[in-house]
Amino acid sequence: MRAVIAMMKHETNTFSPIPTPWARFEEWGAYLGDDALRAYEHTAMPMGAYIKLARAEGMEIVTPVAAEAMPSGPVSADAYERMAGAICDAVRRGCDVVMLDLHGAMVSEVTPDGEGTLLERIRAIAPEVPICVTCDLHANLTKKMVRNCTALIGYKTYPHVDMYEVGEQVGRILLRALRGEVKPVMAWGNRPLLAQTLRMGHKDEPMKTLLAMAREAEAQGLLAVTVFGGFPMADFADAGLSTIVVADGDAPAAQAAVDWLLEAAWERREAFLHRHEPLDEVVARAKQLTEFPVLLLDHADNVGSGGSEDVMTVIAEVMRQELDDVAVAAVWDPQAVQEMMKAGVGAEVTIKLGGKTDMPSIGRRAESLPVTGRVRTLTDGSFVVRGPMYTGVTVQMGPTAVLDTGRMKIVVVSRHHEPWDIGVFTSVGIEPTQMKYLVLKSRIHYRAGFEPIGKHTLTCDGIGVTTSDNRLLKFEHVRRPIYPLDPM
Repeated sequence: MRAVIAMMKHETNTFSPIPTPWARFEEWGAYLGDDALRAYEHTAMPMGAYIKLARAEGMEIVTPVAAEAMPSGPVSADAYERMAGAICDAVRRGCDVVMLDLHGAMVSEVTPDGEGTLLERIRAIAPEVPICVTCDLHANLTKKMVRNCTALIGYKTYPHVDMYEVGEQVGRILLRALRGEVKPVMAWGNRPLLAQTLRMGHKDEPMKTLLAMAREAEAQGLLAVTVFGGFPMADFADAGLSTIVVADGDAPAAQAAVDWLLEAAWERREAFLHRHEPLDEVVARAKQLTEFPVLLLDHADNVGSGGSEDVMTVIAEVMRQELDDVAVAAVWDPQAVQEMMKAGVGAEVTIKLGGKTDMPSIGRRAESLPVTGRVRTLTDGSFVVRGPMYTGVTVQMGPTAVLDTGRMKIVVVSRHHEPWDIGVFTSVGIEPTQMKYLVLKSRIHYRAGFEPIGKHTLTCDGIGVTTSDNRLLKFEHVRRPIYPLDPM
């Protein structure tokens, strides 16, 4: 028995000014062939689960590619073909199962439905091969994706701390089908609801209730039940909330569960919208708090949703109000890192920090912030994640520096990285539990590493291409009408 196991992941923000060539995947860690197997076999990722299952079955394992990039703009044609082509070539050489770790919101220069197009190509090569797929909770599910696989499942957590378990669940369904123990059938559907990712945390309503309903349906005998919040920063016809159910031969039961979940989601549509507050008022409120650390979320510049990670609006307001004992993760500014490396540890420097990226999709020009401080630390930016999300994966922030202004310690990186693990601080000599304020360019993933240590969390409505203010975004390709862009 031969298993093709692969990972091809990218959450595409079509409003993002950050390009996505193959080099961006290499920055995260793009592995080919046996290198992919070695890189992911012992991680808490879907690929890790797939590999363990295949080994237990005594299968020959082929890993043509394992590639992921931080969210950004559309994936280049070259990068897409490097990944999709490698997977298709491996299938063409013959296999008994295909096990894929995908995202579900990839938009490429060659196709707006990156995952659906890949699966369609695989089906054309091997019409009968069983295929299982894991997707992110933010997948924009499409007809092509469902039509061209055997069983598809998504995470039930955000931050995504159940990736391994979900991969194991769908992998077992596939292997049981291979042995003739079950006959997977799928039903799916969607609603015209462009939910906001800031309102999709699994501990928060309305997702908390919807995910509990999904687990209840699985407990009653359905093989896999998923609620996808969708990814609203992809200006794509199929963007939005959806559900999918895998049942053992019982299509009516699967469809009934889909309808039940979709109706519940639609009834709660207003709860999927973020309510904005003036930035200066939020920072002033943070200043009055007495239990620390206080987490300040610069969510409009969340690199984990395609932000440029160099917008200085929130940082400037924190400085203006003179909050003390602040650590920031992170500002993307390779030029500033080079300046600090040239100056050396201990040197005092004045640099124009951040503001290197124009954001034409929201009509904003880049604005840097002059900052004076001492170079506290210089590192290669590498660390291994020890927390509950991406456990065992090596993060490569690139050459990294810490600029210490006296009141604020700013982690400055050369590669985009969302701070979901405290290693973003500890790897550069900052102990986050000892700081009063942590400014994080994140939405929800920060919870994986920082929720256990934060005493308060405040959402800062700054500026950026991951804004939760839909009025700033020009949607041209999503289906219409759709809530909340249209009254429904």
